[in-house]
Amino acid sequence: MTIQEQIQEYINSHPEIKRNDMQELHNIILNLMPECQLWFLDGKNSENKTVSNPNIGYGLYTMQYAGGKTRDFYQIGMSANTTGISVYIMNISDKTYLSKTYGEKIGKASVTGYCIKFKTLKDINIEILKAAILDGLKE
Repeated sequence: MTIQEQIQEYINSHPEIKRNDMQELHNIILNLMPECQLWFLDGKNSENKTVSNPNIGYGLYTMQYAGGKTRDFYQIGMSANTTGISVYIMNISDKTYLSKTYGEKIGKASVTGYCIKFKTLKDINIEILKAAILDGLKE
């Protein structure tokens, strides 16, 4: 199965409202990043144990660990969670930036160091979410 097929299967596996929001968000991110590398992580570790929710990734970012090791990862991620959808913006080094810059403006969302979590797209200002995603592409 291709990454695109895995992504579509993941989106389609959710109830209609969440599925529609995830598909719309997927399309929005692809419009912002038309040439990006796509990722699909099934949430399982090397022993096939579930360690996180499955997630879709967009772009390429090299993570630098404290010990000096690096790892290729996505710049922007999207995942369904029990209450809604999480968008991960991995490429912002200042872990207070997202909440300071977008927390008050985005609507009904929880904004942490690299994650924007919301129940449905109608609860947030999509233009503000797009601006946050584009910020994650700059660094």
